[in-house]
Amino acid sequence: MKVFHSSITVSSEERTEFSDITRQVRAALQQFPVSDGIAVVNTTHTTCALFVNEFQGALVEDLKALLERLVVERGGYRHDDARYSDCERGNAHAHLRAALLGRSVALGISDGELALGRFQSIIFAELDGPRKREITLQVIGE
Repeated sequence: MKVFHSSITVSSEERTEFSDITRQVRAALQQFPVSDGIAVVNTTHTTCALFVNEFQGALVEDLKALLERLVVERGGYRHDDARYSDCERGNAHAHLRAALLGRSVALGISDGELALGRFQSIIFAELDGPRKREITLQVIGE
């Protein structure tokens, strides 16, 4: 069994933005001689997230609306209050939303391909943009 590492950069233009990064992850995976194994896709940041779902316009808008209902942007969070925190970005909502969605996904590799269903995509959620973000890929297999 071998272990390989790579990374990709994702840029956003909006404060909250969802991107389908499946193509970039597949391209990074192709550089490794792995037929069967596991790929762990991970964000190294605390105000963005990764998850697997269908990347469809109406669903993406529904996901944004859901996050806005669950974690309002200005909710009186301690992280945004100078009495409790040294954070000046006012981004507690982004940290909380990222905690709900998660920061990594583990995907099977079978015959050199990601084991994703027909409608599944790897979705990157920028929750405190616009920014450039690094996504790491660790592949374990043979």
